[in-house]
Amino acid sequence: MSADHNGAVVIVDYGMGNIGSVVNAFDMLGERCVVSQEPAALRRARGIVLPGVGAFAAAMANIRARGLDKAMTARVIGDRIPFLGICLGLQLIAKDSVEHGFTTGLGWIDGHVTRMEPADGLPVPHVGWNDVESRGTSRLFARVADTAHFYFDHTYSLDTADDVVATCRYGGSYVAAIERDNIFAVQFHPEKSQRNGLRVLRNFLTIAAAA
Repeated sequence: MSADHNGAVVIVDYGMGNIGSVVNAFDMLGERCVVSQEPAALRRARGIVLPGVGAFAAAMANIRARGLDKAMTARVIGDRIPFLGICLGLQLIAKDSVEHGFTTGLGWIDGHVTRMEPADGLPVPHVGWNDVESRGTSRLFARVADTAHFYFDHTYSLDTADDVVATCRYGGSYVAAIERDNIFAVQFHPEKSQRNGLRVLRNFLTIAAAA
């Protein structure tokens, strides 16, 4: 990883998540990302990646304790630099979640995180490969098949009608990806989704470079 934060894509480390596998995926694409817990690193970033595995409430507590909520909001909402949320990183940009009690999120997306309740007796969490159906024109899914396989691992999901660019079916329809201006987020794990996942990450890097 580069020690120079200036103009880098920064992967936010808030003490939870699959940082190593995300870094490895970007390494495969030739992108030397910076991993940082420091708000100052975000001020110089050309793109921000927020990965995540774990509980919403604990994640938000860690983010706020480090001052990363204000720093990310300033850059993503204020400066409009490209942002990619992965799995829990998608959920954290919602207004709130009911996981382990009610907790407010970053509030960038008009949506709420609720426990999955799939039909047909399907187990929760939703773990494994699933088709993702993209909608319309999405920069994040450029050159990805309209129905492509991605790897999921989640118990809660984002409930929103806004900015949805991809869905998956698992005893019902669930949000798989959202996209609004400079904000991109996916419920699946692109870093574990082989060729299709690497294509999504490459598309984000292309967007960040152009911005």
